[in-house]
Amino acid sequence: MNIIYRKGGNQTSITEFILLGFSNLLELQILLFIPFLVIYIVTMAGNILITALIVADQHLHSPMYFFLGNLSCLETCYTSTILPRILASLLTGDRTISVIGCILQYYFFGCLAASECYLLAVMSYDRYLAICKPLHYTVLMNGKICLQLAAVSWMSGFMATTIVAGLMSQLQFCGPNEINHFLCDFTPVIKLSCSDTGLIILVTFILCSIFTLPPFLLTLTSYICIISTILRIPSTTGRRKAFSTCSSHLIMVTMYYGTLFIVYMLPDTDTHQDLNKVFSLFYTVLTPLANPLIYSLRNRDVKETLGKVIRKCMMLTEYQKE
Repeated sequence: MNIIYRKGGNQTSITEFILLGFSNLLELQILLFIPFLVIYIVTMAGNILITALIVADQHLHSPMYFFLGNLSCLETCYTSTILPRILASLLTGDRTISVIGCILQYYFFGCLAASECYLLAVMSYDRYLAICKPLHYTVLMNGKICLQLAAVSWMSGFMATTIVAGLMSQLQFCGPNEINHFLCDFTPVIKLSCSDTGLIILVTFILCSIFTLPPFLLTLTSYICIISTILRIPSTTGRRKAFSTCSSHLIMVTMYYGTLFIVYMLPDTDTHQDLNKVFSLFYTVLTPLANPLIYSLRNRDVKETLGKVIRKCMMLTEYQKE
């Protein structure tokens, strides 16, 4: 551990943290590396493929797929802030990360997680308008409004986390330097500070109330209205068709918020730390993996576009052989 001695005092400042991650499973490090590598490759390929399909196919140039493209792009970045670090740690056994590197990881992870909350809320609102206000949908969700909603989603997430990360960078860390997690999350890092953390905890609580609670409430309200409207549709076929337009998104919302609430509402005790890591894997690793799988398997338009691409690739391959 690198230590810098401060002049005029007997305190020391650490310059590195140790992310313990899955160090309690030393004999399984290589075995864990393989599935995590597969998850990373599939997540990146799947989300990049969905983004490319939406950009390339005119039939997918609608508000719903515009926001899905933004979500896939976000998931690609989100995964890349966490999984490469886990893979390097499992492969080399080096679990150290600089204090600055740790704060930067938290910054990008926090920005993208907050932006995802807003994007999920915007996608819920889009489905609400499509199902509950179909006659006004094209007016209320035109191209300009879509761009504005997407921009606000990205900017809001970055604004909130920038403030918290700025305050975190002002903290002093004197030791210990072990973080019992696989990423630099807010609570594990703050617990290691020897500075007064009252201000940053208060500011974070206020920002969470302002930037995280509203998108969750918008998502919840949208789906209450959507489900209420679907139940009022007289025909079974009509209900099934209406529900099919939002079922994929509802699965994603349930997975993301469900595990997110479990992680941040579990008591912060030693007995719950391993459980916290397991549930953290769901919303940081498995949700980005599930995004392309759910939307490609459950969405007819995406499946049709993917089928066209596959057929064209096969025809091109056969043509080249001839």
